[in-house]
Amino acid sequence: MSVQDNNRFQSIISHAKEYGFVFPSSEIYDGLSAVYDYGPHGSELKKNIRDYWWKSMTQMHENIVGIDAAIFMHPTTWKASGHVDNFSDPMIDNKDSKKRYRVDHLIEAHADKLKEKGADGEKQADELLATMDQLLANDDFAGLKKLIEDNKIVCAVSETSNWTEIRQFNLMFSTQIGSVSDEADTIYLRPETAQGIFVNFLNVQKTARMKIPFGIAQIGKAFRNEIVARQFIFRMREFEQMEMQFFIKPGTQKEWYDYWKETRLKWHLSLGIPADKYRFHDHVKLAHYADAALDIEYEFPIGFKEVEGIHSRTDFDLGNHQKYSGKKLTYFDTEINQHYVPYVIETSIGLDRMFLLILSHAYEEETWTKEDGSPDSRVVLHLPPAIAPIKLGIMPLTKKDGLPEIAREIMNTCKPHFRCFYEEKDAIGKRYRRQDAIGTPFCITVDHQTKEDQTVTIRHRDSMQQERIHISEIKAKVLDLITL
Repeated sequence: MSVQDNNRFQSIISHAKEYGFVFPSSEIYDGLSAVYDYGPHGSELKKNIRDYWWKSMTQMHENIVGIDAAIFMHPTTWKASGHVDNFSDPMIDNKDSKKRYRVDHLIEAHADKLKEKGADGEKQADELLATMDQLLANDDFAGLKKLIEDNKIVCAVSETSNWTEIRQFNLMFSTQIGSVSDEADTIYLRPETAQGIFVNFLNVQKTARMKIPFGIAQIGKAFRNEIVARQFIFRMREFEQMEMQFFIKPGTQKEWYDYWKETRLKWHLSLGIPADKYRFHDHVKLAHYADAALDIEYEFPIGFKEVEGIHSRTDFDLGNHQKYSGKKLTYFDTEINQHYVPYVIETSIGLDRMFLLILSHAYEEETWTKEDGSPDSRVVLHLPPAIAPIKLGIMPLTKKDGLPEIAREIMNTCKPHFRCFYEEKDAIGKRYRRQDAIGTPFCITVDHQTKEDQTVTIRHRDSMQQERIHISEIKAKVLDLITL
């Protein structure tokens, strides 16, 4: 990551806090590592992203329905899913600093430093990461440690390479359920939302009268005890997933895998983000449940990183839950007159990562020269109007002459249809800049001409161009402009 990109990323983090998007959690107590709270504008933006995904999945697909499963699940769920035995990452400790690292994160951080050295460094980094992927795929811990030592990778705290052996570390948070701790059973905070879908497969299929192929969508919190949680909200210990499990006939997984791979990328591009900011990354090491897997990666200021995963999960999940529960989880296909355990294609996107993606793409520091030759500047968020926290800023030019009353009437007309913000404090230019900084796509100014001809000025955030429209046109015009 270049110095310029790092500075941009730090500016985005500062902007997110200053303008009410994201706060460090429990900040008055010096915060809690890798846990964040969403502020007034952040919670609204997050909700809008969530709603846009939910609509695209459930409303726009006749064969996909939603559920909202509990965070706590029977502990056998996680044995059946493979999380108890397989949900772990290779970790290494530095003996001097006592700091623990996830092995892939440690090597990736070193690769990022190599890339800063130009073309030769880029080549070295690519070779390093390719070797790491192969060693991880083979669970070759001795080879991974040798790779770390051969590349003289040091601890960021102690700056030494005095490493322990590499070992696995389970990422699930455990807790107890029951009124008396001695009698309590150990249960887990769910590390993913998918299992709530799988254990409800028959409930949903029967009550919603679904025929294969069909999908079940869910949005919810998940929890992972990440040892090295870093890069702002990109990797957190408490995060939100938007997942859809698509149940299919065995043998058709290749065509549906390709379908959802392309369909999900189109969803990202529908938000106006250029295709060259995305790429597909096929997994070298497949998860224990998959026969194919890829990531949709976006070019953040911190480099290309995973935002969404597409996985062909075979019949592993339903098959294992059938085995561990002793309950049949099969589907009777009337077209072939046969029972079978369905295969599954999963699409799983991190809501927090999508939030960071939107923020990263939208953030811009603009400078220009005015007509009189003087410099001017602004920080603006070019958020897609459909998901911007506030759609319309409404501003009377002055606090007198009946202008606030007219502006309030406009506010009352529009606010049932989209989120508006009313402001009459400070010069109009300062008010525009504040709305630019939170990504409000349109602002209405009520001035003295409004009293004469019932027209107002509408200002467009991205171009800063202004036009006059009749008050009666405002609602319809904004609704049209904020619709994808």
